Amino acid sequence: MKVEQQKSGLLEVNLDWSDFLSRHDMSWTTRPMTWNEGAFIGNGLMGAMMFGEEHRDKRNVLRFVLGRTDITAARTSGYSPRIPIGEIDLECEGWVYQPTEIKVDLWNAEIKARVVTTKGEIGLRAFIHSEKMVLVIEIEPTEGERGAKLQWYAEPEVSPVLKNADGINLNQYIPDIQLNRYTEQGVQIGVQQYPLGDGCTTAWQEIEKAPNHRICYLTVQKGVGDDARQEAVSLVRETAQADLEQEVQAHRSWWHAYYPQSFVSIPDTMLEGFYWIQMYKLASATRKEYMIIDNQGPWMAPTPWPGVWFNMNVQMSYSPVYTSNRLELGESLIRGLEENFDNLIANVPEEYREDSAGLGRSCSYDLKAKVVDETGNLLWICHNYWRQYRYSMDESMLRNGLFPLLKRGVQYFIHILEQGEDGKLHLPPTVSPEYGSFKKMTVPDCHYDLALIRWGCETLLAANGRLQLDDPSAERWTYVLEHLTPLPTDENGLLLGKDAPIEFGHRHFSHLLAVFPLHIMTGEQPEERELIHKSLRYWTGMEGDMRGFTFTGAASIAAAIGLGNEALQYIRSFMHLIKPNTMYREAGPVIESPLACAESIQDLLLQSWGDTIRVFPAVPDEWQEISFHNLRAEGAFLLSAERKAGRTAFIRVQSLVGEPCRIQTDWRSLNIRAIGEREVPLRLLGDGLVELELKQGEEALLYEGERPEPFRIEPVAAKRSLRNYFGANKPWRLYGVPFQE
Repeated sequence: MKVEQQKSGLLEVNLDWSDFLSRHDMSWTTRPMTWNEGAFIGNGLMGAMMFGEEHRDKRNVLRFVLGRTDITAARTSGYSPRIPIGEIDLECEGWVYQPTEIKVDLWNAEIKARVVTTKGEIGLRAFIHSEKMVLVIEIEPTEGERGAKLQWYAEPEVSPVLKNADGINLNQYIPDIQLNRYTEQGVQIGVQQYPLGDGCTTAWQEIEKAPNHRICYLTVQKGVGDDARQEAVSLVRETAQADLEQEVQAHRSWWHAYYPQSFVSIPDTMLEGFYWIQMYKLASATRKEYMIIDNQGPWMAPTPWPGVWFNMNVQMSYSPVYTSNRLELGESLIRGLEENFDNLIANVPEEYREDSAGLGRSCSYDLKAKVVDETGNLLWICHNYWRQYRYSMDESMLRNGLFPLLKRGVQYFIHILEQGEDGKLHLPPTVSPEYGSFKKMTVPDCHYDLALIRWGCETLLAANGRLQLDDPSAERWTYVLEHLTPLPTDENGLLLGKDAPIEFGHRHFSHLLAVFPLHIMTGEQPEERELIHKSLRYWTGMEGDMRGFTFTGAASIAAAIGLGNEALQYIRSFMHLIKPNTMYREAGPVIESPLACAESIQDLLLQSWGDTIRVFPAVPDEWQEISFHNLRAEGAFLLSAERKAGRTAFIRVQSLVGEPCRIQTDWRSLNIRAIGEREVPLRLLGDGLVELELKQGEEALLYEGERPEPFRIEPVAAKRSLRNYFGANKPWRLYGVPFQE
């Protein structure tokens, strides 16, 4: 059902998902030319980016550049990097003309197009099956384009004109590839073998349904042996012989179950669309059974970063899954950590491996990355692990996975901490990530590491108490907390490390990690709030080396201390840095910053660090109407709320496991009511802070003053943004007519 109409107690949910998401479909009225503009699809492991090329000899081509996240090439030294695997091109008879209409249908997760050429038209539909590793491309050409064809090219065969259309990166490892093509059972096969014997197998088959209706089925399998070949051929034949519309419905059913896990609607329709495109991008980039999200996701392009980066990229990519109630996507990260536990141990020097673990900056999916001088990355990843636990309250995850890993991560630091003459524990020089673009700079008592050590020890003690482990190391963690040197500061706020102010633009918020995402500095006391704000303003006021993630971090930091207007300005600044299809790139494509900005938007609506759920904690003044449903909070709560005419109309909270419930609202009177299936015990603590006693599965509706009617969740009316960011060309109707109110 595309329309979600339900009643949850007194709460009505009235959503036509197809209609709602259609207002955010990305659309083009001319051919996208690069990765920055391309229409993208994916199923969490396999992806395709569709775009063309301006070169006069290639104006008849629409490319589907293929990617599969786990296709890597072993080397004799260094990690095994991602490898481009080729593309399948729609080669038209005529030049692609204007206007050509292309749309990414978010609700159905497919590309739809009407390709207009100088000789005719081609109707096109393409999707990557949600449940199978198969790309389906359906074309319906008119008479003048009957000769149009879909042609597969292995990576070595791709025209240099096309291959370099999106730039070339001399730092990227491209192995010598041995290509073997043949046909089996009517299926075409291409095997690309790399020097050390690994590689990939592509199989495809085109079925002619009628002279003007053809369907191509294509799969990419990891490996070059008989198993990969048989799997590829069987998968293509099985899908090609099935009823197409049944396959379409099977594909769509996954997405139609995915989107309604939570709902967000805000009065800035452009940002609302951006948010939902990120939800689409997340599920296109990973699934619980697939790989950790790397720098590109399944949309490979020339890059100096063909691997997994852990000094922010992975952490930020997963940041929106928690509040959006899409925890199953976060399971790919948890599984990657658990499966490579031994490699994390091997990353630290041999003398520490008995009780420690660590993670360097970059590696492949095996997480083999030696710890040198950037030491805090494993603890930051453990913070993601902690969030996965806190939003689910799955104690088996805490006991069997997170606790032993975090214990080892903290213990590595305990080995290297040194007691100074002041009696405090100090760190030797380590790296504050991303400070200095071309030269790593080490600083003693680095904020990045000190903040993570403090968070790690506090979290271990909390877990030790909750699990009643009586761990003998608890005394050591308490000692560290009592003696760890304070975070270095000066007159401008928080420093990189001891005697290490920011002297030029610092793109990373690594020196502010204690504020966000760790929230061990909360700003709840006026002097601390002033320190945070002063640090934020000084950092963002520096010229040079600012990147997309600079502004997403700044937005979330501002939101953490309730500065909604300032947070929105950082988000809007970020909108000028992303690409027309909401992707992001620097020297190469990276996808973490747009995903992190989705969390920044969430932070305006709901925060739940510490022991308190904060509803509408940092709403910009201009956002008078907001509606969200089933956003998730720490403690395993689902929250729904509506804001009307600039004030909170109601809050609905459901407890999934029965944890203590404390909610900070913007209501300031003592006339706050709670209703539910039973009389819900409610305590008013002042300044809008309330405590509820909810059993597992129970829910309650909160409101202030007169009871509103009805309690209803529905979209905010669509309208153009109050600020015209880009004129008529963006977003997310690319090169098209701007959104009409």
